[in-house]
Amino acid sequence: MEFRTQVTIPESAFDFSYRDEIMLMGSCFAENIGTKLNEAKFTADINPFGILYNPASVALSLKALLYPAPFSPGELFEHEGLFHSFAHHGRFSAPSPEESSDKINRRLAVSAANLSKASRLILTFGTAFVYRLKSNGRIVSNCHKLPEKMFFREFVPADAILAEWNTLLLSLWEQNPDVKVLFTVSPVRHWRDGAHANQLSKATLLLAVDALQKKYPERIAYFPAYEIMMDELRDYRFYAGDMLHPSSVAIDYIWECFTRHCLARESQVVLKEWLEIQKAINHKPFRPQSEGYRQFISQTLLKAEQINRKFPYFDMAKEIEQLRAKAENI
Repeated sequence: MEFRTQVTIPESAFDFSYRDEIMLMGSCFAENIGTKLNEAKFTADINPFGILYNPASVALSLKALLYPAPFSPGELFEHEGLFHSFAHHGRFSAPSPEESSDKINRRLAVSAANLSKASRLILTFGTAFVYRLKSNGRIVSNCHKLPEKMFFREFVPADAILAEWNTLLLSLWEQNPDVKVLFTVSPVRHWRDGAHANQLSKATLLLAVDALQKKYPERIAYFPAYEIMMDELRDYRFYAGDMLHPSSVAIDYIWECFTRHCLARESQVVLKEWLEIQKAINHKPFRPQSEGYRQFISQTLLKAEQINRKFPYFDMAKEIEQLRAKAENI
């Protein structure tokens, strides 16, 4: 008997490999997958503007990377002792406008260069609701805990999302014709919107992404993270303490689905071998000066060197040096 519904993940026109340079933008789910990619030694630039929740804010940030212009200290505002940018997450805030704008501009320069050579872009939308400043109508990426009375809250329909992203993607491909785009919809529920409005929001995002994928099937793919969470992992044991975010177990499961269905076969082999070496490096021996541990380290070093020779694009230099240092100290 089958006691759960399993999500069928469709075949994609492209995959991911260790040869790819990857950028991720969007909600905290993009952070989760991006962190997994970096831990697995992929080249991944995660959220150059910080966590972004809605398609309009992600679009504004992507435009800024395509047409980079430095942020000036005068564009920032002060609130509760820190200077903030309405275009950025709080991780870019700082006690002075100069410090904040410096952090913003250093990351902007690096990530604009990364986008120009990226071969894969992962975009995660979380909600179809946006916040606009009442003072000028500008969409903000982060309200930075300012009073709600300063903002209008607005629902962006699927056709508006589709129109904006159709234009933006054409601009992206004009600058970087080789980049392929993987869309996901965040499985995190935006409960402040209310149960019904959250469902309408997610449905709107799904409709917009589906239309884009159908229009550009060779350049755009969709990974069903939202569907996996809602159907395969529908039990509350797969949620964090707030009952809204996926638990670490759920994130690991969705990551496993991603690696099975989105990674190139060779990269799956590399990943498996790397995880074995990583586990060996992190192993804490009961008898660190024993002959058995010396042999264990020597065997692990041999495996690392073999991977480096077999897959020269997979950089193991740091780990090989670390293992050699361990071997010398036994």
